[in-house]
Amino acid sequence: MEEPVHYLLLLLLQFDGTVVKEILEFIRPTLLWECMEFADQHRETISTYQEFGLTGQPIDHHGQAMDQGWYLNDGSGTYQGSICLQDPDRIK
Repeated sequence: MEEPVHYLLLLLLQFDGTVVKEILEFIRPTLLWECMEFADQHRETISTYQEFGLTGQPIDHHGQAMDQGWYLNDGSGTYQGSICLQDPDRIK
């Protein structure tokens, strides 16, 4: 977890089926654990976790969810994941 990383790749799925790969570049030295922590914080900033039942309405955690995920706050799609990446040319 002490490895340096240089980029955070976000994987977003738009509702029309398009996969968007958004790359964020770190401007200061960043370690893998810091990148993973930032990725979690960023996910919670740009999206909201929701669960839906058979009626399509959000349900509480005591109901049986049929569909759940991190839905982007701008309404364009869902947050699918993130990857912390190294740039081999920048490793000392």
